[in-house]
Amino acid sequence: MRIIVPMAGMGKRMRPHTLTTPKPLLPIAGKPIVQRLVEDIAQISGEPVEEVAFIIGDFGADIERDLIDIAESLGAKGTIYHQKEALGTAHAILCAGDSLDGQVIVAFADTLFRADFKLDDTKDGILWVQRIQNPEQFGVVVVDEKFVITDFVEKPTTFVSDLAMIGIYYFRDGANLKKELQYLIDNEIIKDGEYQLPDALRNMTEKGLKFSPGAVLDWMDCGNKNATVETNKRILEYNRDKDWVSKSVKQENTIVIPPCYIGKNCVIKNSVIGPHVSIGNGSVIENSVISNSIIQQNAVVHNANFTNSMVGNFVSYTAKAQDVSLGDYSSHG
Repeated sequence: MRIIVPMAGMGKRMRPHTLTTPKPLLPIAGKPIVQRLVEDIAQISGEPVEEVAFIIGDFGADIERDLIDIAESLGAKGTIYHQKEALGTAHAILCAGDSLDGQVIVAFADTLFRADFKLDDTKDGILWVQRIQNPEQFGVVVVDEKFVITDFVEKPTTFVSDLAMIGIYYFRDGANLKKELQYLIDNEIIKDGEYQLPDALRNMTEKGLKFSPGAVLDWMDCGNKNATVETNKRILEYNRDKDWVSKSVKQENTIVIPPCYIGKNCVIKNSVIGPHVSIGNGSVIENSVISNSIIQQNAVVHNANFTNSMVGNFVSYTAKAQDVSLGDYSSHG
């Protein structure tokens, strides 16, 4: 089994947090989004993961090393590919063409999910979906009476289906996918300036491959600040039974309301933390009341009162606020 993770986007909707950290490496409950994603996929695949291939932009050597470490933590080979131009989802996946071989799962790194089933590797393909109330905002699949996918529609203007694709796809033979992606490029099948994955999927179904929808228990978006904070909350709730407060945390006159994640060597004084707060390693919080928020590593926060917020790495913050969004290395107060 190979996992292909396209993640070359700039993450503009997550700025300022993505000015120094690629969106898929932002932490959710103390762990990067992309790491949680590939770990969840490895769990449902039911097979050893041979390789994890990441398609990235110019993120730098340190980020590439971090990604390789994530793959190796699963016992897999880590491979880095680069997408030099933003030419769409189909183009991004084809950048990892050398890894499109055998059983493949393609997963876009801005979503997390929960599922309680194992992969059915007898199927030609599986597209994970969730039933939604606003299908006009998403790409959806159309199914027949046997629950086989017959079409793929991007942001339908009239109702055709409410089964939204969440961005995770299984292919029994990655070579078939590679062939259809290359066909789009060779024949310049472009929509809005980009090569789109649903066009390749449609071609594959027209040639007789049968794709089935796979249902998930929960689909969690990490596309913008508010969505990411909400996803952090849900991950903490799903793991409420875990003690995610490091033994090295120094607490003084402080109340921690679970569920929370607090990393190593944090110092928290005269504060109320939680519920639904994640704090990265080495951060210092004093005289503050914080709930439903993400604070990254080595941040220093004084006299704060906020919720629904994100605070980046190495931030120095002294103020009072209800809703903030601070990028890495900021200084306020």
